[in-house]
Amino acid sequence: MVYFLCGSSVESPWLTRCVMRVLRLPGIHHDANVVVVTGSAGTLLINAGTSWYQALQVERVKGQIGNDGTLDRILLSSKRYPCSGGAKHISESFGECPVHIHEEGQAALETGDFFSTWANRYDSDMPPLSTEPCGPGEIFALGDGEVEAIHLPGCSPDEMGFWVKEQSMMIVGCILPRADRPARWDLPGGCLPDLIESLEHIQQRKPSAIVPMQGPAIKGKNHVHDVLEQHLKFLRDCLTRDGAPPKSWGRPAPTAMWYTSHPPWPLQEKESI
Repeated sequence: MVYFLCGSSVESPWLTRCVMRVLRLPGIHHDANVVVVTGSAGTLLINAGTSWYQALQVERVKGQIGNDGTLDRILLSSKRYPCSGGAKHISESFGECPVHIHEEGQAALETGDFFSTWANRYDSDMPPLSTEPCGPGEIFALGDGEVEAIHLPGCSPDEMGFWVKEQSMMIVGCILPRADRPARWDLPGGCLPDLIESLEHIQQRKPSAIVPMQGPAIKGKNHVHDVLEQHLKFLRDCLTRDGAPPKSWGRPAPTAMWYTSHPPWPLQEKESI
């Protein structure tokens, strides 16, 4: 399916141009990165962060598209609370714009399931919201560019990535928590072989940039390839140990969607807010 956006935001400086723009709003605390994608025909938001900073997220988005700007759709990479918790409030703040998620994640969001979304691990409720299914291969046309939905299971059956072909960029969630943080597969619905296959799928697209769940974008084809190779090597090694991480690695925190490497993996990307 192809979605044609028809939002209008002539006041926004982005929409006075004919080149699609992608802007990362850095994740705050537990929040996933929130990404604004704007083209000549409308604006998408990819991920919504937790509900902790949802009012601030609305102001941050308005700061990019203008107070009278239109947000056409919200795309979620995962039902997990760091990616989805603020979706209801943000949607309501922009005229009940549709929220899309893989069909495997719809029931959890529509019932406000705070167990499978992990909202309970953050001592939070999961506000129930209406959603629309988002399947692999669906296209969100933005006039001078498009965003393609990619199914990337492994951390969760509903995990999605979003491919911005014009910028050779992949925007993801829990499957790549940060350049130096490998994803967990021991969560409900997780599957290590699926996680490996999904990262291989990303690698096959030869992206020039990846926006991970948290932290700055990973940029440069060679660097992106090296980061993916490091993650894949770790995951393949774990597969040979029946899915067990190295004994020297500590137990993840209750809210962590990742393993913390020991010794630490190198991290070129530095956050500056």
